[in-house]
Amino acid sequence: MKYNKDTSEKILDAAVREFETKGYSGTRMQAIADRAGINKALLHYYYKSKDALFQIIIQKAFKVFIPKVISAIDEETDLFETIEKFTSSYIDNLIQHPRIPAFITLEINNNPERLLGLIQSSGVNVEKFKQKIDTAIEKGEIIDVEPIQLIVNIISLCLFPFVAKPIITGLVLNGDEKVYEKMIEERKQEVSKFIIRAIKK
Repeated sequence: MKYNKDTSEKILDAAVREFETKGYSGTRMQAIADRAGINKALLHYYYKSKDALFQIIIQKAFKVFIPKVISAIDEETDLFETIEKFTSSYIDNLIQHPRIPAFITLEINNNPERLLGLIQSSGVNVEKFKQKIDTAIEKGEIIDVEPIQLIVNIISLCLFPFVAKPIITGLVLNGDEKVYEKMIEERKQEVSKFIIRAIKK
């Protein structure tokens, strides 16, 4: 049987939608095959198991998401500019790939060790971020803050509106998707401004 890239991509797209709506445990290979419009035997020819399929999806998500985040941290800029570039890049990536938070959440529940391995092998160096924070503290540019707490706060402020989109859109924005999109776009600057105001001396 000859490998067909279009069929492979069709399967991946179908799998993404199934995992999104039913979670890892609720997704069945037959449902993925049905959604892709193929038989189950052909699905297994391309992807041997549900876990193998899910791992490929996670890896693809990381390949598009991680490089820009690494670039924002690695640049030779001061802490304030790093925070601005990191938050803008992080949120912009989430806008372009809104499914990533859902898949990371699924993987945290399904196989946290594998997710940690992917992060560790991705090239992200949190130590550089921590060093910039320590340097800013030593120079008296920011208040004495625990670097890990600051990094977690930044990531949380960027990520939460995507994870909680149904709640924010439904309860806070009266179901208005356009207002939500505008709010998310504005957060690329608002998060960094909020963080910098909170830590700057």
